[in-house]
Amino acid sequence: MALKTILHLSDLPNLDHVPEIYSTCFSKGLDLNRASSFRIPKFMVIGHRGHGMNILQSSDSRMKAIKENSILSFNSAAKFPLDFIEFDVQVTKDDWPVIFHDDFILTEENGTIFEKKVTDLCLAEFLCYGPQKETGKEGKCLYRKTKDGKFVKWNVETDDSLCTLQDAFQKVEPSLGFNIELKFDDFAVYQQDHLLHILQVILQVVFEFARDRPIIFSTFQPDAAQLVRKLQNNYPVYFLTEGGASIYYDVRRNSLGEAMKVCLEGGLQGIVSEIKGVFKDPGAVPKIKDSNLSLLTYGKLNNVPEAVHMQYLMGIDGVIVDFVEEISQTVDDMIKPAKEMTTEGKGESKANSKLQFSQKELSFLLKLIPELIQF
Repeated sequence: MALKTILHLSDLPNLDHVPEIYSTCFSKGLDLNRASSFRIPKFMVIGHRGHGMNILQSSDSRMKAIKENSILSFNSAAKFPLDFIEFDVQVTKDDWPVIFHDDFILTEENGTIFEKKVTDLCLAEFLCYGPQKETGKEGKCLYRKTKDGKFVKWNVETDDSLCTLQDAFQKVEPSLGFNIELKFDDFAVYQQDHLLHILQVILQVVFEFARDRPIIFSTFQPDAAQLVRKLQNNYPVYFLTEGGASIYYDVRRNSLGEAMKVCLEGGLQGIVSEIKGVFKDPGAVPKIKDSNLSLLTYGKLNNVPEAVHMQYLMGIDGVIVDFVEEISQTVDDMIKPAKEMTTEGKGESKANSKLQFSQKELSFLLKLIPELIQF
């Protein structure tokens, strides 16, 4: 098993003298307490990599409809009643935050697949892959590696160019919130100065271009999560976890309980867990809520309406989904009846604050069981 990053904040240099970009931004009137008092007002729906991730070998055409993590995908998602879109940010070797999920970018030349690490590319090299913005210019053909080790062309119904974080701020519907996942390689060991530099580069773009756009930071890297929280107090920070689905050398990544510790020690606002981890340990949900932490989830089961409905009943705060049209409609349908019930009268509102299951809700849960037992 490869060694995972186990750098701790206690090892970091003194951060009292935060780089000037932060103090300059804060002096312009941003609310330094906004993150610490952050509350999710309602059950949120977040578009995964925009309009949904791409699974090229899937038989479901929705998984190959629009290029993930692209401006087109983000604005397509904005057509539906979403609160945020989620996307992955890495930093090129010449310090440009770019939006791309995979650690490596793949192309084919003369019948041979070549791969390069995204963070080893400069911006110009990165943007040479895929469709080009310049008319008549042809980019390098993108490939992707499947879980079974095969290389497949990254063909989707509607393609789009690769983009930077700055592009997203400038070209995506301004009312749509951004869940910015700070992407790090699971198999790399990061020096403390490098982590700090990467986060500073990303934050500089955020502070310059975010304006009034809602922002959430998230990351699987526990030290990066605590550090970005320490570097700024304007935007909430969530710790991503698989909830025990995979085991890492760094124990902080291995359970919801450990995720809670990371959040409470670092003053983070919440957890984003793989939904299977939550369903396997549902008792963790009230503990997380009692700790005044928010809880969001991601995973394939979030594309199942019954699974989303169950999470709403459990008190989970929101879901990251691929099928944005279907799930946003599901959430709209299930929240409307709840609002109608709580507005009928003060007495009934108090009663409805307790978790109750109607016959319809029980039906939802029964339909969910076959989905769950596959895992």
